Amino acid sequence: MASQNMDPAAAATSGSALKASESGGSSARGSVSKRLQQELMTLMMSSDKGISAFPESDNLFKWVGTIDGAQGTVYEGLRYRLSLDFPAGYPYQAPAVRFVTPCFHPNVDDQGFICLDILKDKWSALLDVRCILLSIQSLLAEPNNESPLNTTAAELWTNQDAYRTHLHATFKN
Repeated sequence: MASQNMDPAAAATSGSALKASESGGSSARGSVSKRLQQELMTLMMSSDKGISAFPESDNLFKWVGTIDGAQGTVYEGLRYRLSLDFPAGYPYQAPAVRFVTPCFHPNVDDQGFICLDILKDKWSALLDVRCILLSIQSLLAEPNNESPLNTTAAELWTNQDAYRTHLHATFKN
């Protein structure tokens, strides 16, 4: 049984793989572009609240996303910008996603990098941009304090009032 994360193009014979590399892999790039266009349409048509993403200028492989903090959480009323960079091997390789807006969170480091399993070892070609954004929005409300990138945030998380005060005092929109 084939793996859902195995790129069918990577399983091609060495002759056809050489031919694809000589042509610049334009057919693979075209299929990724088509997938990203479909995901953009799906995201635009969805009724999910508090998430959005669009390509940055004319580059379909680089998107800007936004996530609103969910109601009833310490992040309520806050909006974060993210960058999403899609590799040529997408959807078989996860995009590089990071916060552009500084985010004080146990699973986000000072450079905005996110510790989230679906962006690393649990990535699946079945996932899409919508799922990534919803997962990050959910992570804001329910961090994994067992694997913190920001130990200060992880320690403060247990006191939600103090956490909210610190978060809102340091948040820059």
